[in-house]
Amino acid sequence: MFQFPPYDPAMITSDAITWNAPDDPHPARAASQRSYSAVAKGDLEEWLTVYADDCVLEDPVGRSMFDPEGTGHRGHAGIAAFWEKAIAPVARFAFEIDDSFANPESNTCANVGRIRTWFADGSHTVTELVMVYVVGDDGRVRSMKAFWEPERTMASFTSA
Repeated sequence: MFQFPPYDPAMITSDAITWNAPDDPHPARAASQRSYSAVAKGDLEEWLTVYADDCVLEDPVGRSMFDPEGTGHRGHAGIAAFWEKAIAPVARFAFEIDDSFANPESNTCANVGRIRTWFADGSHTVTELVMVYVVGDDGRVRSMKAFWEPERTMASFTSA
């Protein structure tokens, strides 16, 4: 069975992820950190390796500009399409995780924090959110649900 190596903070730039949460070893927590690292580096191929082939990603949960039907993005093709809509247009990401709740008896964790995004023109937004990760026994994300309000993010928009 394939197992991911533990998350290594040296994999990313020092300002891309600020982890102010518990950091004890947990498979879902480690998968979330690998996901943030790949996004911060802009590495779609690495990001896809974090997710199971049959994963479901809901970001945000429910109907949104990224998912008009509100059914989630499914499998690598679906999450790669999400990447092109939601991640690729962003010039820089900074993840700030204030808390992380991981049950040692499950492969699930919930991270609480914010994602700061900057666009090529210098404008930026802040998204306050809760992200819930469920991983399989192989350490790959089977489900990721991000709970955030697009209207609140848009209200934080600051032009360059």
